[in-house]
Amino acid sequence: MGKNYLKKISILGSTGSIGKNTLNVISRYPERFKVIGIAAKSNIQVLESQIRDFKPEVVAVFDCSAAERLKKKNPPAEILSGEKGLIEVAKLKGVDLVVSAIVGSAGLIPTLEAIKARKNIALATKEALVMAGEIIMAEAQRKGVKIIPVDSEHSAVFQCINGRKAEEIQRIILTASGGPFLRKDLSKLKTVTPQEALKHPNWFMGKKVTIDSATLMNKGLEVIEAHYLFNLPPHKIDVVLHPQSIVHSFVEFIDGSILSQMSVPDMRGPICYALSYPERLERVLPSLDISKMRKLTFEKPAQVRYPCLRLAYQALAAGGTMPCVLNSANEVAVDAFLNKKLPFKKIHNVVANIMKIHNVSKCKDIGDVLKASEWAKEKAGEIIESLSY
Repeated sequence: MGKNYLKKISILGSTGSIGKNTLNVISRYPERFKVIGIAAKSNIQVLESQIRDFKPEVVAVFDCSAAERLKKKNPPAEILSGEKGLIEVAKLKGVDLVVSAIVGSAGLIPTLEAIKARKNIALATKEALVMAGEIIMAEAQRKGVKIIPVDSEHSAVFQCINGRKAEEIQRIILTASGGPFLRKDLSKLKTVTPQEALKHPNWFMGKKVTIDSATLMNKGLEVIEAHYLFNLPPHKIDVVLHPQSIVHSFVEFIDGSILSQMSVPDMRGPICYALSYPERLERVLPSLDISKMRKLTFEKPAQVRYPCLRLAYQALAAGGTMPCVLNSANEVAVDAFLNKKLPFKKIHNVVANIMKIHNVSKCKDIGDVLKASEWAKEKAGEIIESLSY
C-alpha cells in the first residue's frame, strides 16, 4: 500500500498498556492511521479521554453498568456494551486492522469474530491462540487474514523469519527477562507480595501479564502462541533468560546461521511494526547505542525457579483442550494472588493440579474451548478455596 494510504484501526482493550501504547503510536502518525472503534472493560474515565483525543465512531464497554454511565455523559460516539459490543467493534465496516489487546480469555471471541469478518489482526491477546490456536489459524487461512504478532518476542521472530519457509528453521529462541525474582532466594518466594511481583525490571505492563512474567508463565504461553503462529513443533521452540531485554528473540536456520532482532525495551516498536506492516515508519524508537552495551547475558531458566514454563510445554504436548485449561486455571490463580488469597508459589500448584485431573479432548469448535475454559476456572476456584494460606 502507498504511503498516502490511511489505515483504519479498531482497538480491543484500548485502556490497557498495549492499547494506550497503540494510541500513542497512532497519535504520532495521524496521516497514516485513523481510529474507528475502541473497546475496553470498564475504565470509562480513560475511555472519555480517548474519545476526546481520537474521535472514534464506535466505543464498546464490556461492563454494562459502566457503559450506561458513559452514555449519560453524551460522548460524540456510539456506545455499545457487553461482549456483543466488543464483537461489533471487532467487525466494524471499513476497518483494515483490529488490534487485539484484551488481556486473558475475554479476548478470544472478539478476535475470532474479527477474523470471520476478514479483518487483519495485530495480535497481543496471546490467550486467543493458547486457547484455540488450531481454530484461530484455520479460520484466518480460510478468510485470507494476516495475523501479525505484537508481543515483542513474536514480532522479533516474525521479522527475522521474513517469509522464510518453516522447513528452513532449525529453532526459534524466545528471550525472557526473568522478571523481578530472577536472583531472589528461592526460600523467600513463599512470602513475596503482589506489590513486589508487580515491579518488573524492564517493562511496564498490565498486572496480569506482569505476574505471569514473574512466574514465567507468560513465556510458556508465548511458546504455545509461537507453535501456532510459526507452525513449529515444541522441540523447535526454546526459551533463554536475557535480563537486559535488548535481544527480543533469535531464529536459527538449518545452515547454522542465527538472526536476532534488537531494540530498546519499548512496546511501541513491535506495535508500530504491526500497524504499518509491511512498511517501516521513521522515528519510532530511540536508536540502540551498541557501543554502550557492555554486557548481554543469556542463561537457561531453572525449572525449580520457574516451574510454570514446564507446565506450558506439557500442555502443548498434550494438545486438545489442555492449553486452554492451563491458561484459564492460571488466570484464576493469578487473580487470587493479586487479591492476596493465594501465595505466589502456589500459582503453579493450582495450575498443575487442574491439569492432572483434566481429561483432554479435541477442540472441534469454539464451544469445546469455552466449555473447557469454564471447567478449569471453576475447578481452580474450588482448589484455591480449599488451600490454607
